[in-house]
Amino acid sequence: MIKEILLPDLGEGIESADVSDVMVAPGDALAIDDIILVLESEKASMEIPSEEAGTVQKVFIAVGDQVKPGEILIIMDVAVEPDGKKEKIKLKQRVKQKPREKPEDTPYPAIEEKEPSEKSSFSTPGVRKLARELEIDLTIISGTGLKNRVTKDDLHGYIRAQMAKPAGGILATAMPAIDFSQWGKIEHQPLNKIKRITGERLQQAWQTIPHVTQFDQADISKLDAARKVLKTETAEKSIKVTFLPFIMQAAVETLKEFPEFNSSLDHTGKSLVIKKYYHFGIAVDTPDGLTVPVVRDVDQKSLLDLSSNLMDISSRARRNKLKPEDMKGSSFTISSLGGIGGTYFTPIINPPEVAILGVSKSTWKPIYDPETKEIIPKYVMPFSLSYDHRVIDGAAAAAFTARFAEIVSNGSFFKKPSAD
Repeated sequence: MIKEILLPDLGEGIESADVSDVMVAPGDALAIDDIILVLESEKASMEIPSEEAGTVQKVFIAVGDQVKPGEILIIMDVAVEPDGKKEKIKLKQRVKQKPREKPEDTPYPAIEEKEPSEKSSFSTPGVRKLARELEIDLTIISGTGLKNRVTKDDLHGYIRAQMAKPAGGILATAMPAIDFSQWGKIEHQPLNKIKRITGERLQQAWQTIPHVTQFDQADISKLDAARKVLKTETAEKSIKVTFLPFIMQAAVETLKEFPEFNSSLDHTGKSLVIKKYYHFGIAVDTPDGLTVPVVRDVDQKSLLDLSSNLMDISSRARRNKLKPEDMKGSSFTISSLGGIGGTYFTPIINPPEVAILGVSKSTWKPIYDPETKEIIPKYVMPFSLSYDHRVIDGAAAAAFTARFAEIVSNGSFFKKPSAD
């Protein structure tokens, strides 16, 4: 006997649900209580069993469909018992509902992590949506549901497991394998060791430090004039004088007034280690990638000393001649893109430091002077300060950038070198 199997009432307040798994196909033989499909609603995950025994003739639903009570699920050729009687069981009582528990009350199981796969992973629409929002590849999670589908408990278990890992592996999301050649010609270019290591460090820093970036600008007209004079005076010394040594000295003066920016959290995260030394990490772009060698004792050096140090470390960085000690012990980092371009950017903090200064390309701008009531051309340097919000609040960061801009603009502190 041919019979339409309809979706029963799903319970109070549930007007529709998403089909997360279809367990039958035409030709399948079903016994009473065999599962036809699995539904996911906002209130419950439900398995819909069959109240009839027979053979599936046609399936009207697919994964991802939204269904309502009374809709046709399948057509069955129902087997009739010899005496013409069948056990009558209310389908409504057959719906196995699994009420959701609050996350804090749910003992999520340990989830096995797999290698990324090109194959799709069985999961409910709700789980897939959450995974997309968190940028988690479901193919790396071993599902514990029917047909190994990934349940919400599986996903939550995976997230909790990642958060429990050491900082180096926290929330490290695997990239899905994609065949880009299906859209055109491609070329594989493996990342070198420096780029891989730098990428891992930057990802760890971004994921473990609550970054905030403060933007500001400084009038460096006086600084520019001082630099040109210094270049003229030292032309015979073959020393390249850039803006960076001036910026480093200005940063030292500012850090002395705001010592928490020249610090690190200790291993407990409960105390601040204030550093009385000023060793600056300087981001250097090399053919192999970004490196951050350290210039030590910036507060004790003249502009020419710093210029010579910068020429030395930059040259050795580009020739892969840096030593391990050249990369250790920085208390503050400066990343300068002034020679390349751009207006502002958000530099990533170099752990275990708590702040990093990013300098962009300076340009001449017409600036209104409220004292003379004139518009005067000034050489303006945009800069950015990223800071660890666990240590530094917004008011302190704004005060720091304002003071740094004032010191740079004034220019009276610069340590002019003696002629050697």
